[in-house]
Amino acid sequence: MIELLPQAAALIFTVEGIAVLVLGTILGVVLGALPGIGSTVAVAMILPFTLSMSQAPAILLLLAVYAGSVYGGSISAILINTPGTPQSAATCLDGYPMAQRGEAGLALGWSTIASTVGGLVSAVVLLLAAPQLAALALNFGPIETFALILLGLTCIVSVSEGSLIKGLVAGSIGLFLGCVGGDPITGEARFTFGQFQLISGFNLLAVVIGVFALSEVLIRAAAKLEQDQTLVTFKGIVLPPLSAWRGRWKVLAKSVAIGNGIGILPGTGAATAAFISYAEAQRSSPNRANFGKGEPDGLIASESANNAVTGGALVPTLALGIPGDAITAVMLATLTLHGVTPGIRLMTDNPVLIAAIFSGFFIINLMLLPVGMLVSKAAAPLLRLREAYMLAMIVLLCAVGVYFVRGNPFDLMVMGGAGIVGFLLRRQGMPMAPLVIGMVLGPTLEISLRQGLIITDGSFAAFFVGHPIAAVLVLLAVGMLSLPLIKLLRERGKSRA
Repeated sequence: MIELLPQAAALIFTVEGIAVLVLGTILGVVLGALPGIGSTVAVAMILPFTLSMSQAPAILLLLAVYAGSVYGGSISAILINTPGTPQSAATCLDGYPMAQRGEAGLALGWSTIASTVGGLVSAVVLLLAAPQLAALALNFGPIETFALILLGLTCIVSVSEGSLIKGLVAGSIGLFLGCVGGDPITGEARFTFGQFQLISGFNLLAVVIGVFALSEVLIRAAAKLEQDQTLVTFKGIVLPPLSAWRGRWKVLAKSVAIGNGIGILPGTGAATAAFISYAEAQRSSPNRANFGKGEPDGLIASESANNAVTGGALVPTLALGIPGDAITAVMLATLTLHGVTPGIRLMTDNPVLIAAIFSGFFIINLMLLPVGMLVSKAAAPLLRLREAYMLAMIVLLCAVGVYFVRGNPFDLMVMGGAGIVGFLLRRQGMPMAPLVIGMVLGPTLEISLRQGLIITDGSFAAFFVGHPIAAVLVLLAVGMLSLPLIKLLRERGKSRA
């Protein structure tokens, strides 16, 4: 990987590359600070505008928005006690009390440094761990690839937000949408119902924008929203002195480790990592009695963990093509839209691109400190923006972005339809991440399955004879699907006892 750094630098340090790193991070911080948008919607909003870019800048732009938005959520969490992103929910517990006693700038100083350290360490973990998984993946053929994608689809269990059945239904919808269009082997049209626009299948971009960004707008428009928010006095970020860190480094190191570990596990997410890290810090910190009253250790635990998740979550996404949450599912969709096949061959077939992504991700997290200090003060007044205007702006950006890509009005219809369907499904408690995961991984699953059946002369049982890797992966997939049932049976046993 090191020998590829000069070539990677040539991709990054161009006018376009530098612009996307700087502007993407700034935009991510601003969007993350606006309550209700969140990292997933922010990334989905920007996705259409990347399709006119080359591969490396496009992916780096989304990574910059991703990392910036996770940090940006702490701004509104501290200033108005409303997390801009779910990842920053734990930050409210100690950030807002600090702001109320006139220490908003210092609170953001603690969160900015913790976010920067967490993000930088996660970038190093991504650099070290992902190539090792990719090296193992070189032993994979079509049969092993099928088993791996099958295991990847079981991450629907972990991103189904407490309802396995609803997650599986949403995932099945995504698999069906991935089947619409031409057959990958014979070319025969499937499920097009005579509509020639569907010969190439549903536009992945339009579906992603619809089910995430547009459905979020509809959800928020249908809810009764509170408009009156009090913004505390804030004159800019104040970095804590080095002496103030004495005794807090252990909390920082432990929280970063928790964030990275949880990030690598598909489906857990930054919000989970932040609360687990916060709970552990509250248990072990010598200042535990001050938690909830404006304790910096609480800010350090939350913000370092949620930013450490970003690099960890990209490890299985880039190395194995297994998305762990909605954001990494959008990342996979981005790779697909740019002609890069996600999965086990990604690093082997695109080594320079991956080296550029790793290097750029490190630079993005390094920029969080100066960008945060510059942008936070400018972003604070935006928190007074009426939500109706913000939602209208999101719809406009989504429509322009989707139409801009191909100039096809049918894509706007797909986006609108996906938004309405996403809204209805979400009202029934169905998560949207499984739908996108099914749509992204479904075609690869089908192709590898059919290639494997050709190799084994149509015998599915032969998949597991002479293919130990595939057998192990399928057993893991069965185990993943069985976990909710085992947990339910165990809970029933305890209740009877």
